[in-house]
Amino acid sequence: MSENTSSLPDFTRWPSFPFEGDMRVKKLAPPVEVEPPRSGEDGSECVACGTPDDSYIWVSERWRVRAMDRPTGLPMVLILECRSHLDLGDLPNLLAAELGVMTVRLERAIRSLDGVARVHVNRWGDGSAHLHMWFLARPYGRLQLRGTFLSLWDDILPVIPEAQWRENLSLVAAWLADFGGQANAGPAHIEWESPATINVPTTMDSDPDGGRRPATLGDVEASEG
Repeated sequence: MSENTSSLPDFTRWPSFPFEGDMRVKKLAPPVEVEPPRSGEDGSECVACGTPDDSYIWVSERWRVRAMDRPTGLPMVLILECRSHLDLGDLPNLLAAELGVMTVRLERAIRSLDGVARVHVNRWGDGSAHLHMWFLARPYGRLQLRGTFLSLWDDILPVIPEAQWRENLSLVAAWLADFGGQANAGPAHIEWESPATINVPTTMDSDPDGGRRPATLGDVEASEG
């Protein structure tokens, strides 16, 4: 920690906080007069709307579930999207009601996987205008990963074996298909960026292993601006 530890928030001393050593709080930038548009504000340029069904692990008439394009540090990271180009506050009553059902159903499907203790459900709406809900599985027994820093840990943990990751995707897709819709065998084939990107290489040149961490649906909250 820096010498001025009193200025650091209490959560930096939580057991779940993934960093240690010298830290300091960034200077808060002044507010902008006009916020930049999010990715996909224009529906004709929306990545989600233009992505075919075979890039999703499960699809139905009104909802689709997307996976990362490669294994992640957590047992499972999925994104639930509505087909319609709408944000959360724009959902009509039918889709709003179905969102609750789909959230519970997908949470149960992920929690049924071996080695999953909890499923965190999040919505970050600053990157993409198209509604997408994040589902992140916390490994059983990993108490240090509890709480709000789970998405940060996903970028830090070693990735799970690809065979296990693909099996988990198939199990979740089949679980959802029992209630309708269509299960697709393969994960998404799109380059995404994970929700937390602290000191994580994002280019082939900067990665000593020559690989790339999974990216999200254009949801690079800071860099997309």
